[in-house]
Amino acid sequence: MRSTGIDELTAAIDVLFAEGVDAHRDGSSLEALLCQHARLESVLSAAATAYDESSDWAVDGAKNATAWLTRKCHLPRGVATRMFRRGRHLRQLPVVAEAFSEGEINAGHVDALVAVNGPWTDEALARDERILVSKAKRLRFDQFVKAVAYWEQLADPDGSEEAAEERRERRDVHLAPTHNGMYVGSVTLDPISGSIVNTELSRIEEEFFKADWDRARTETGGNPKVDDLWRTPVQRRADALVEMAARSSLVQSDGARRPPAPLFSVLVDWPTLAGRVCELAEGIVVSPGELVPWLSFADLERAVMEPSGRVEVSSTNRLFTGATRRAIELRDRECVHVFCDVPGARCQADHSLPWSHGGLTTQDNGRLLCGFHNRLRNHDPPPQRE
Repeated sequence: MRSTGIDELTAAIDVLFAEGVDAHRDGSSLEALLCQHARLESVLSAAATAYDESSDWAVDGAKNATAWLTRKCHLPRGVATRMFRRGRHLRQLPVVAEAFSEGEINAGHVDALVAVNGPWTDEALARDERILVSKAKRLRFDQFVKAVAYWEQLADPDGSEEAAEERRERRDVHLAPTHNGMYVGSVTLDPISGSIVNTELSRIEEEFFKADWDRARTETGGNPKVDDLWRTPVQRRADALVEMAARSSLVQSDGARRPPAPLFSVLVDWPTLAGRVCELAEGIVVSPGELVPWLSFADLERAVMEPSGRVEVSSTNRLFTGATRRAIELRDRECVHVFCDVPGARCQADHSLPWSHGGLTTQDNGRLLCGFHNRLRNHDPPPQRE
């Protein structure tokens, strides 16, 4: 029999619909709705797990609770599986369960912590659960995931290396012609290999975008719009992949011309004295063992972050815009606007104190802003992260 609480919840949702979307389109309403959504997911995870353990699903002839949910409630199997897994692990994570039930964290946070909860980390997680939950409440989600990845490396170093190797083993590329001559495929790469490919692909794509923009400016005789470009973003990216292959074919195989080596930015910052930093410039956390196969032929760049936040960068012929720009890029990593996460390589180095007001072109007076937020800086100063 359905509980009174569910009937009241149904009535409350009916009221929300009756009020109309215009009554809830402000920021505070969205925050409140998402908070209650998280609380409801907490109740749902616990109820689903209890239903699984009750075996009531067998009355309908289902093999298990997952089969019952996928058939009765039309849920994807993966969604049902995560729901049961979440509910089981929450019983071992009281601090996480409490924050989830209060709507202070969401299902994404819970799943990230559940993923690192195992026999090799249970003691460490019981000790550090409150710290990790506090980070979930405070950090942006991708930053929280990075913090959890670092925590796992320290809590289970052997396991993190094994997981990295398994991740590497899953690499594959599929590309095959279809019946009409078109090629379709998919790519799966480990973080380092993926970073190398994506960086070069994005660089060529940016070249094509600038060329397309110049062409549109000429054709329109003024200020073009995105719709005036002759290629869509996905078409430019496809053309960039073909261009990568074409440029690769120009590299001689007899050793007369050495192909460019990949560049790794080795960051040695002040917190390293008390913690650990091992991540790509894009912010993807990797294990130290994942770097080893690349050290024999990759270019190495040493960057030392001082307590003041300054970055000292060693000289290298791979710095395409100079050491000052590179230092700012390594320090900020992405657009400094609080509501932006555009990677540093795609941002513009901007003067904090404008050049027209006497600002110097130095690292201390530089910051990364994406094109969008750099254009807005003349209207309102961009809020920056703490």
